[in-house]
Amino acid sequence: MKASSAIRLRLKVVPKAADNRIAGWIGDSLKVRVRAAPERGKANAAVLDLLATALDVKRERIQLVAGQSSARKTVEILGLTEAEVQARLTPVPGVFKAKS
Repeated sequence: MKASSAIRLRLKVVPKAADNRIAGWIGDSLKVRVRAAPERGKANAAVLDLLATALDVKRERIQLVAGQSSARKTVEILGLTEAEVQARLTPVPGVFKAKS
């Protein structure tokens, strides 16, 4: 079986936002807004769920690897190339909004 490579993605997370959405790129970091509060891992879970939806991958393929209690986080994504991640996360108005 061939090993999958992993892509690391830096995030700037804004919890307690009006909606869940990919807000766009800020340098080499992706700004992500989630409605969940930053307590008991709720915001982290919401971020991972939103990324899985936006990237069209199973939630198990995205893992938080740094910044568990910080607004600056790093996630690892399995099974996609860097180009695929960039293309899938480039915001198109209204496309990446997710119901909560």
